[in-house]
Amino acid sequence: MNAAYRPQEHALEPGEKTGRLPKTGLPAASSAAHAVAHARAQGASLGTARLGTGANVIALLATFYGLLLFSERLAHYPNLFPIIAAWLLFLAAFATILVRILVRGEHLPGWLSGVYLSALAVVVALELVAIWPLHDLGRFASVSMVVGFGLLIIVTLRPAREILVAAGLLAVVLAGAALALTGISAANLPNQLATIAIAAFPGFVGVYIVRHFRTSVQLELDRVLIQSTVTAPRFVVGMLASEELARLDLAAETLLDSVATGRSPLPLTATVSATAAALATELRLHLIEGRRETWLYHAMLESNQLGSASTLHDPGSLAGLLNPVQRDGLLSAIWLLVVDNQKTKLTARLSLGPVKSEAAPTHAPPTRGSRRTIVVPISITTTGVPRSRIDPTIWAAIAKVGVSVESTENHSLRIDIECVVPNPANH
Repeated sequence: MNAAYRPQEHALEPGEKTGRLPKTGLPAASSAAHAVAHARAQGASLGTARLGTGANVIALLATFYGLLLFSERLAHYPNLFPIIAAWLLFLAAFATILVRILVRGEHLPGWLSGVYLSALAVVVALELVAIWPLHDLGRFASVSMVVGFGLLIIVTLRPAREILVAAGLLAVVLAGAALALTGISAANLPNQLATIAIAAFPGFVGVYIVRHFRTSVQLELDRVLIQSTVTAPRFVVGMLASEELARLDLAAETLLDSVATGRSPLPLTATVSATAAALATELRLHLIEGRRETWLYHAMLESNQLGSASTLHDPGSLAGLLNPVQRDGLLSAIWLLVVDNQKTKLTARLSLGPVKSEAAPTHAPPTRGSRRTIVVPISITTTGVPRSRIDPTIWAAIAKVGVSVESTENHSLRIDIECVVPNPANH
């Protein structure tokens, strides 16, 4: 085990590898990771199906608008066959994908996506053939502009790079066609640029919106998962360890059942004995680790956001003494300090201890201990967090923990908190 994760030291260093699923950023054994992986396997993930519905509506409206433009310019085409074929092919491909989504759900296999994108490429080629004799892409383009909106119906179902490449190629092809057909002049430049922008921008904007939506949902999911730790006992086994213990428990039950039913006769073979010894060793290790691991340790270990931006030093396992209100305040403050701003890399180091004594109130009944409460000093040292960017909600969260004093250290914020907790010696 890496020294940064030894329970007796309680230090979580940024950037530690914790066995995370690829492309999710979540712990491989966590419930969140399984949920995200299952959603990704179904196509649209993390609630983006609703975004897909909105994108479908926008694409339909754009299609109707393109048909209106086409009907107005119908008399100008010297040869109607290519442009009519382009529109029929686009409508057929568009309707096929919509029906597929309605019937089979938010899932689009790679081969079908390739066929759809190939059909869109043929659509653009047919329209360029139709308007080539007219020598004016900006004025007569219709279905080529709608092709960009056709990418919106698959923006939540396919990887972002696939949509970006398709939108980029569309922009390049239309720009080349504009130069070849019309040329560039002060009179036609705005019209040409508007046509290219209308065709290409939907794909780029759709990818941007979906990516930021998924990021926001993953942040909230991460926050909700670690929020459950605030009501945990003083020493607790985390989600990852719980699933590992369940696996070991099942293996132990299977082994004992095989002995009880006679499938593994006594005396046990060397292989079965080695398996039993390994299970016993793993169970003992998990029990020993759980004696020093507090809720804060697991909150940082199992959080994709806090695990990479926060460091915990709690050799005395003092975080477990905080009540749920204090825990919620401390967790919220750390989260807002290092996660709220995604544009810059922010880090925070938490140090708890050593314990200070606090005299019992004069009106308090006598107890066996000399002190009813103790003071746990909590120091939050940040990197890249100036005093000016501290939100009032952070101070409100810190106020739940205890009395705080802020200072500046190396051009960054440092917060020292005195947290009053019950003396564990009296319990």
